[in-house]
Amino acid sequence: MHFTELLLLSVGLGTDACAVSMTNGMCGRRLRGGWILADGLVFGLMQGAMPLLGYLLGSMFSGVICAFDHFIALVLLCVIGGKQVFEALHPDADAQNERLTVPLLLLQGIATSIDALAVGVSFSAFSGFRILPAISLIAAVTAVMSFSGVLIGRRFGAWLAGRAQLAGGLLLIAIGVRIFLSHLRIL
Repeated sequence: MHFTELLLLSVGLGTDACAVSMTNGMCGRRLRGGWILADGLVFGLMQGAMPLLGYLLGSMFSGVICAFDHFIALVLLCVIGGKQVFEALHPDADAQNERLTVPLLLLQGIATSIDALAVGVSFSAFSGFRILPAISLIAAVTAVMSFSGVLIGRRFGAWLAGRAQLAGGLLLIAIGVRIFLSHLRIL
């Protein structure tokens, strides 16, 4: 696999993480340095770890992983997005809907990197494939895209005001549905 192909693959894998990071930025307009950095790092590390895990599992479990990865991503993203939509439509005066938590960030990282697990399995099919440079590039590209996504989301979050959480939740659901439909080859 050439560098250009790997770079394009990295961007493709990072798009979901970037979109979710935009949602985090829209919903958490007050996110500052540590959380912005954490967002990029978590998504980057997850996108790098999943192909490594897939590579290590190899083709022994490829059928099972490929058969269910889109269902897992659909469920996780729809649950997270559905919760955001519900909270946007039913605001609680005592609740801080703009809070990003470590468990939520980790769940988002897992949900957006499930497809990278299957990519890692496909890497194991290449004879002599160098996995460490590949996962390093995937992780770095995703981290930069996610970091940028939070900053972009913060800018639009202020503009959207109260509708940011609703838009963010709907975006997460749309990403989950897109992943699901693309695996069914409908999209």
